[in-house]
Amino acid sequence: MTAPCDVVALSLLPIWRWRLVGEQLRAGQTAAAILLQHCDGSGAEGRGWRRRLNAAELRARAGAALERGSRLGIAAIAVTDPLYPVALAAIVDPPPVLWVRGQMAAFERPAVAMVGSRAGSAYALAVAERLAAHLAGEGVSIVSGLARGVDSAAHRGALSAGGCTIAVLGSGADIVYPPEHAPLADAIVRHGAVVSELAPGTPPRPRFFPQRNRIISGLARAVVVVEAGDKSGSLITARMALDQGRDVLAVPGSILNGRNRGGHRLLRDGAKIVESADDILEELQLDLEASRSRRAGAREPSPPSQGVAAGMSTGTPSAARRVLARLVPGEAYDLDALAELTGLQPAELLPRLFELEIRGLVRRAGGGQFVRIDRSC
Repeated sequence: MTAPCDVVALSLLPIWRWRLVGEQLRAGQTAAAILLQHCDGSGAEGRGWRRRLNAAELRARAGAALERGSRLGIAAIAVTDPLYPVALAAIVDPPPVLWVRGQMAAFERPAVAMVGSRAGSAYALAVAERLAAHLAGEGVSIVSGLARGVDSAAHRGALSAGGCTIAVLGSGADIVYPPEHAPLADAIVRHGAVVSELAPGTPPRPRFFPQRNRIISGLARAVVVVEAGDKSGSLITARMALDQGRDVLAVPGSILNGRNRGGHRLLRDGAKIVESADDILEELQLDLEASRSRRAGAREPSPPSQGVAAGMSTGTPSAARRVLARLVPGEAYDLDALAELTGLQPAELLPRLFELEIRGLVRRAGGGQFVRIDRSC
């Protein structure tokens, strides 16, 4: 499960290189070869940072990060690892390594991101906590950024319902910011996960927070903006969600204080209005009975004679059945191949693949690939 040192070294390259790194890894190039290509000093582009870094230095820093992570119980999950969250692997610039402190099972549930103002109103905090509690009670993971205000209210709401929540940091997974949220982070680790793309020991920096927003939206099937001013960082997350093909929803607020002008602008631009958690569940077309069964551990095996047909009953959405029908059991497909086979865009494919995975008909393979499970025998 621990990422190879060379992959961790790739994660220490400038972020604007990550998209190319991801493409090279998916094409089958080794991490060692990619690292040498990016650090050999050839070409005009990026010579400044190449003079400061070389492969040996990056490997030394990667080794130190892995040692620190191991000592602190932080797992390093490479983008090529089957455990890497599939939804995140599908974005154009996934982190080469995701550092995870907590429960890997947190990534197996459908997820909704909930974001909003750090100086949230009492109304916004109450709404965030209530929505998160309801969704978590239905088996949905709540993703947010552990910031003051709406983020922390969403995390607490999920935990209050005995549910799962994921905190994405703008620092190393061992450096909690703001510091007063350290007890909340510890509770999240017990019931969910604290994650970062940054190596353990990395302190928070202003530039890291907008950068991490693509992970918050990338892990989720939808982003809910609870309260956002005109220049709120939550609007960055919403924009990234749209770029990634995720749904964007917004909670209406008071027109008297101007606290939610950004959220109202999203609503005018077509975001779905959220008045209750049911609005979110309906938008995502989640199968609530399946989610409750997962929570209760009450999944019953299908009779052997039914085979795949059992998983393709009327309980499986028709679009998901069409995707499944195009897959050859045992053969791995990436999102590009699936898009070509089905005529669906990756953003349309992901919800169907999640449903099929939940039903035990598809499993994740390395590098963001999917394999249909042969249940005919």
